[in-house]
Amino acid sequence: MKTLKLLFITAAMSLLPASMSGRQYWETDSAGGITWNVVDGDCHADHVEMAGKTVATVLRYGIDATGAFSVNKSMVWPMLRTIPNNTSGCVMRRFDWDPIAAVTVNGKSFKNEKVKKISFRHALEVESDFNNGYYGSWKLSRKYFPSTELPALIEEYILVNTGSKSLRVEIPEGGFVMTTDPAKGVAGAYRIEGKTDKNGVFYLQPSDTLCFSAHIAAAVSGAPTVLPDAGKELAARKRLVDDLMGSLILETPDSVINKMMDFAKVRACESIYATKGGPLHGPGGESYYAAIWANDQAEYVNPFFPFTGYEYGNESALNSFRHFARFMNPEYKTIPSSVIAEGDDIWNGAGDRGDCAMIAYGASRYALARGDRAEAEELWNLVEWCLEYCRRQINADGVVASDSDELEGRFPSGDANLCTSSLYYDALRSAACLAKELGKSNHRQYERQADELRKNMDKYFANEVEGFDTYSYYKGNDVLRSWICIPLTAGIDERADGTIKALFSPRLWTENGLLTQAGDKTFWDRSTLYALRGVYSVGATEKATEYLKKYSGTRLLGEHVPYAIEAWPEGGQRHLSAESGLYGRIITEGLFGIRPTGFRSFRLTPRLPAEWNDMKLRRIRAFGADMDIWVKRGSGNKLDVVISDNGKNRKYSIQDGGTINVKL
Repeated sequence: MKTLKLLFITAAMSLLPASMSGRQYWETDSAGGITWNVVDGDCHADHVEMAGKTVATVLRYGIDATGAFSVNKSMVWPMLRTIPNNTSGCVMRRFDWDPIAAVTVNGKSFKNEKVKKISFRHALEVESDFNNGYYGSWKLSRKYFPSTELPALIEEYILVNTGSKSLRVEIPEGGFVMTTDPAKGVAGAYRIEGKTDKNGVFYLQPSDTLCFSAHIAAAVSGAPTVLPDAGKELAARKRLVDDLMGSLILETPDSVINKMMDFAKVRACESIYATKGGPLHGPGGESYYAAIWANDQAEYVNPFFPFTGYEYGNESALNSFRHFARFMNPEYKTIPSSVIAEGDDIWNGAGDRGDCAMIAYGASRYALARGDRAEAEELWNLVEWCLEYCRRQINADGVVASDSDELEGRFPSGDANLCTSSLYYDALRSAACLAKELGKSNHRQYERQADELRKNMDKYFANEVEGFDTYSYYKGNDVLRSWICIPLTAGIDERADGTIKALFSPRLWTENGLLTQAGDKTFWDRSTLYALRGVYSVGATEKATEYLKKYSGTRLLGEHVPYAIEAWPEGGQRHLSAESGLYGRIITEGLFGIRPTGFRSFRLTPRLPAEWNDMKLRRIRAFGADMDIWVKRGSGNKLDVVISDNGKNRKYSIQDGGTINVKL
C-alpha cells in the first residue's frame, strides 16, 4: 500500500512542473548539503538521479500522509548492453525491494513511522522515528548512494534503540536473484541480485545501535558476485563529492547560489561511465548512457571540466572529441549527432543539427581552458575540419544552414537558425585564439570570418518580434523563442536590450524559467541557463542576478531538487547531467566573465551585483593553474580584483563592467 501511494504521488507530480505550488521544502544545512525538516502533514514525493562509473540510479522517494517513507529504485547498468544495442540499449530495472519490510522488532514489522528529516549531500539520507508503545521505540537512519566504481546501489541502515525496553531484531536471510533473458543481452544473460550483509537475531539494549547494509548489483552471468563493503563504498562516495565541492568554490553573500554551484559540480562530473570505448559522459535520465552527443557533451559540459580540476572529466572530454573525430571525412559530410553503445554505433536521426558548430565551439573552448598543448595539437584538426564544414554550409545570406537544431524538430527551426550561426561565430573567435597559441597562420582568417558572420547574422535574424527589438529564430519566425539568448553568450550585443526585455517578459518567462516558445507550455532548462549566462555577459547584472536567485531557489530548495533539469513535460524533469555543467558556466563565464584566450591567458569581466560587496571563485583549475579570483567593491564606480596563483597576487582596479586581460 505504501508503494502504491508513492507511485500515485510521483505519477501525479510528473504531470505538473515542480514549482507550480511554490512550496520550498528544503534548506541549506551545516553539513554542506540540503535538508528537508519534515513537519506533520507533509505529503510529498520527488526523484533524484545519482551515478558512478558503472551504475546509475533514479530514486523515486517520498513521504505519505501518515508520515512513512517509501522509495522506488530505478537501476541502470550502462555497460550491460541489450539487444537492440541502441541509445537506450542497456539493462534497466525498477525495484520496490525494501530490506526493512522483512525485518521484525520484538516480533512485529516496522510500523508507525514518522520521518523527521531527509538530507542530501553524499547520499540520500532519511531519519525516522518508530514508536510502537509496548513493543518498543527506535530510530532508523537510511542512506542510499551509488558505488563510485562497482555496478551497485548501496543502502546503509542504522537502528538505534531509543526506548526503555530491549529490542529483539530479526533480519532474515533473503533478497532476490534474477537472470535476464540471454537472447536479449549482447553478452548473453545478466545476473541481478539484491542482498543484505547481515542476517540473524540481534538484541539491542536501550541506546544500543545495530548497523547493516544492502545492495542491488548486476553483472554478466557467471562473473564473480559483486560484494560491496558499504563502509568503504560510502567513504569513496564522500571523497568524490567532497573533492568536487572542494574545487571551483563559489563564495558570495548568497548561500543558495553557492550551494547550487556545489551540487552542479557533482551532477556534472559524476555521470561519466567507464565504457570499453573509454570514459563517456552521459546525460542520464534513464535513457542516455554510455554515449555522447554534440550538444550535451561537446557543447555544454566539456568546456566546464577544466575549471573543476576533475581529471576523469577532462579525460572524458578529450575522449568524446576523439570519438567525433573518427567521422571526419574528405567529402565534408556531417559528423553524427551522437556516438552510442560504448562507441560501437552512431545516432544521426535528426540530420545536421548544427553539430559541427557545437563540436568546434566546445573543442576550442575546452582546449584553451585545459591549457595542454599536446591535447590542443590533437584537437586542432577536429576544430579546423568542423569550421570548414560550417563554412561550406553558409547560405546566400551569409549565415549557416542546418537541417534542425538541438531540439531536433520538436519546434520549427527553418533552413538556417540563430543557434547554429551563434555557435559557429563563437567557435571562430575561440579557434582564432587557439590558432595563435599553436602558431597556425589562419587565425586572422577566422577573425575576419567571425566579423563578417556577425554582420550577416544581424541582417538575417534581427527583427521586431511581438514588439521587441530582438531576433527571429529563423527566417519567417514571428513568435518569441527562448534561443534568442544564444547571441548574448557569444558577446553579440547589438540587440541585447530588446532581447533581454523579451526573455523576461510574461510571453517567455515563467516561474519555471523560459518557455521554449511563447504561448506554449514546454520549457527546457538549458535555454534558461544559457539566457542567464548571456544576460550577465552583456552586462545586465542586476537583471541576471534577480532571476538567478529565483531559479536557484526553486531548483535547489523547492519541490524537485537539487539539480538543473532537462525539460517539462517531456522527460518528467529528469536530472540530465550536462545541464548542471551549464549552471556552472553561468558562474565562470557569466558572473565572473572568464573567456579563454590562450593556454595561460583569459579575459576577465566580473559582474558584481549591487547588493554584494564581494565575491570569490576559489581553486579554479583551468589554464594550468590553481587560482583564486576575488572581486570586491572599490571606491567610486571601481572594482578591485585580486588573482592569486601559486602564491602570487595580481591586483587590478577597473571600472565596473571593465575587462582585464590576464596572463598567468
